[in-house]
Amino acid sequence: MRIACLAVVLSLWAVVAPAYELEDHSRIDGTGPRVLRILSTADLDVFAPYLDAFHQAYPQITLDYAVASSSELHRAIREDASFDLVISSAMDLQFQLVNDGYARSHESVLADALPVWARWRDQIFAFTTEPAVVVISTERFAGLSIPATRQELTAILRDHPERFQGAVGTYDVRESGLGYLFATQESRATDAYWRLSEVMGRLAPRLYCCSSAMIDDVLSGRLALAYNVLGSYAADRLARGSGGRLQILRMTDFSNVILRTAFITRSAEEPEAAGWFLDLLLSIGLRDTPGPWPLPPVGDGSEDLGSVFGPIRLGPALMVYLDPLNRQAFLSEWLDAIEQH
Repeated sequence: MRIACLAVVLSLWAVVAPAYELEDHSRIDGTGPRVLRILSTADLDVFAPYLDAFHQAYPQITLDYAVASSSELHRAIREDASFDLVISSAMDLQFQLVNDGYARSHESVLADALPVWARWRDQIFAFTTEPAVVVISTERFAGLSIPATRQELTAILRDHPERFQGAVGTYDVRESGLGYLFATQESRATDAYWRLSEVMGRLAPRLYCCSSAMIDDVLSGRLALAYNVLGSYAADRLARGSGGRLQILRMTDFSNVILRTAFITRSAEEPEAAGWFLDLLLSIGLRDTPGPWPLPPVGDGSEDLGSVFGPIRLGPALMVYLDPLNRQAFLSEWLDAIEQH
């Protein structure tokens, strides 16, 4: 695979992007002068096959791929940072950017083939559906029943505090846009969310920016469980080998299913190339067979739309908890539950 990973040196990036931080960066040189700049929340090791597929199809175009947290990505685009295509799992922040005029329209046969709930105004498009899951350490859960619902998970944590003290991981929703989306959507869907959060709060939970870091700590044994991580990242890690140390649980009482979305920026210098890359993502997302792709297709779960397992819809309702007063109220309640000293 012709992916050249470049370490990010923040001091060098600071000249170009003083108000936001990048986590990783890769550049694949093309044979021509055109450069397609992509800003994404997808980890490089997960997204590398998509970059390689585009490079094979359009070898004349240089690919510049930058990875940032969903909150940093949101900040960068609001400051009109120089990117052509934006990809994120935090669909509420993505939708807000599009609603506020930061996207341009894109029309294609592939875009038209998407379900109506997976696109909005020909400006934002989903190419995956990804559930939130619980990842547990099989060693740390040895001898315990495996929970299937939040009520059962709450009971296990409550009844075995010595086993889980300091060993539960979840998102820091103050910093993680995806974590905030998962938490707010779950709190709307089930009262069990707050009860579980309160029990977690008594166990000195570890708070994280992202799914991959939580999964790493379950693998290392630092965590007994990671709550609400991206199922695609967990499945990819399992496929690459975990020595039987991981188990993925999808709660049967309710499941958040997010749409990973992309849009072309209004300030794109390469809108045509961005459209080609977007259509590549959509063609892969609309696939009927698994193929060599780490992220699931957009069709997963569409038959359950409207049920407790259906994807979160793209639409203005996503912005309810982005209202400053609603956000402040939610974070205050979340802090009361999670940070118990």
